[in-house]
Amino acid sequence: MTSTDFHRVPLSKKVAYAAPAFALAIVGIPVYVYIPKFYTDVVGVNIAVLGYLLLAVRVFDAVTDPAIGYISDKTQTRFGRRRPYIAAGAVLLSLSMYFLFNPPAASPLFETVWFGITIFCLFLFWTAVVVPYESLGPEITFDYDERTTLLGMRDGALIAGTLAAASSPAAVAWAFGLTPTSEGERAKFFWIALLYAPLMIAFCWWCVISIRERPQFVQTHKQGLWQGLKHVSQNRPFLILLISYVIAAFGSNLPATLILYYVEYVLRSDKADLFLFVYFVTGVLFLPGWVFLARRLEKKVTWLAAMAINTGAFVGVFFLGPGDAHIYGVLVFFSGIGFGATLAIPSAMQADVIDYDELLSGERREGHYIGIWSITKKLAAALGVGVSLSVLGAVGYTPNVEQSEQVQFTLRVLYALVPSLCNIAAFVLAIAYPINRRIHKDILAAIAERRAGESVRDPLRPARIIR
Repeated sequence: MTSTDFHRVPLSKKVAYAAPAFALAIVGIPVYVYIPKFYTDVVGVNIAVLGYLLLAVRVFDAVTDPAIGYISDKTQTRFGRRRPYIAAGAVLLSLSMYFLFNPPAASPLFETVWFGITIFCLFLFWTAVVVPYESLGPEITFDYDERTTLLGMRDGALIAGTLAAASSPAAVAWAFGLTPTSEGERAKFFWIALLYAPLMIAFCWWCVISIRERPQFVQTHKQGLWQGLKHVSQNRPFLILLISYVIAAFGSNLPATLILYYVEYVLRSDKADLFLFVYFVTGVLFLPGWVFLARRLEKKVTWLAAMAINTGAFVGVFFLGPGDAHIYGVLVFFSGIGFGATLAIPSAMQADVIDYDELLSGERREGHYIGIWSITKKLAAALGVGVSLSVLGAVGYTPNVEQSEQVQFTLRVLYALVPSLCNIAAFVLAIAYPINRRIHKDILAAIAERRAGESVRDPLRPARIIR
């Protein structure tokens, strides 16, 4: 480690690094929520076949996420390990998005094949960009607190980008005066693609040009994949962080999936879009305060506080019913206060556990860890969607009618109670997370000594000597 590894990162570079997250958010709500309905209702793809294709994409991700991470760790070019993938992948991702959003008018079979090819290309190239992009973050600075600010800006841009992407169909339809006809829907997605494709390339290339990767410490003995996975299993801070985060992520995906159902059938309100807007905007506005708090206290303490606020407010949602939309709006606001921190602070903690892995393995393996982190997040999301909708179907949910008492009670349990219990379980697990500011400093010092050829003590297990 050199002194430049701990310098404050200029604001211009922080903004350049955060920018792609805003544009990449298009591969979120629009793709998961709007595109399936567009392809079934407008394009004419069979809904069951489309469901199977989306499930197959999830399985595909389980292979590509860790594979791209591992490959980018091993890549050696004069442009760095991560930036070639971000630069080239952004172009291919933009083209895939454009073709997915603009299917030609043809037979149902052709449209189904078109959807299958473009959706697989979209997620392949999204992984090829995002895994190296997120792996680049921990390499930019090794400073304990600068990481919180840098990755907080990135995740703040992601939240803002998600809000913008979720609003884009309605905004485009309003701006161009499009009607909800087949032609209007096709035109809407054409303009969204035309806007986001160049934006994605521009922001990714801005990051690639602005950020220089640091020279890598050359190891004389490279580890194989299985030996590397063994070190992951020995990285106790990472396992604690990953398990607690995944439990919380599973819980948070239940309300994300069920908000439209809960607001319509439990609250009897049509203001779901407004509540989502309040939640996302609140998360973005309060995120700088959480970053400031993490710099003054500890990351773990800040994360626990954010989870406590998020959960404490959301428990009250379980007790609401028809006519309580205003109370719900207030609870959404208070829950949103902690939302941004529950995303950004774990990202900064993840960078620290990657440093501990370097002490154990002797290699910088950001891609390895980001790949594992990415696929577990996606599986948590898929499990949340699958469990919530299957349980609703089992208790008798019927669309577009007044729901039975049992269905409404199940909605309240799945939407508010289960996520709160998941957050409580994640909170309890996260208490055991061992890395703080002092220990992180000891980890970096031990890495420097080990690079110099010395044997060092493990800061988390002092009785253990690492050679």
